[in-house]
Amino acid sequence: MSIYLKNVATLQLDVDKCIGCGMCADVCPHAVFSIQEGKARIGDRDACMECGACARNCPAGAIAVEAGVGCAQAILNSWRTGKIECGCDGSSCCGGSK
Repeated sequence: MSIYLKNVATLQLDVDKCIGCGMCADVCPHAVFSIQEGKARIGDRDACMECGACARNCPAGAIAVEAGVGCAQAILNSWRTGKIECGCDGSSCCGGSK
């Protein structure tokens, strides 16, 4: 798992809105989310690449994230190295950047 830049991720979770469906945990390519006691929890915020898959798939609107440095860095790394660096399949987050 990559760490992009410390303490800059814009990821926010409103636990009061969370319905505990687990979609965020299912779609996050870096396993930032877990479900505990029927609610989503953020584990390592610095592992978030800000791809937005969690927010786009949250039916309760409990997650907010702005595309940012993590996703951009993953895309740049994939261009430079020729391999997918973000851990996703390109369909649920990076907009097909592979």
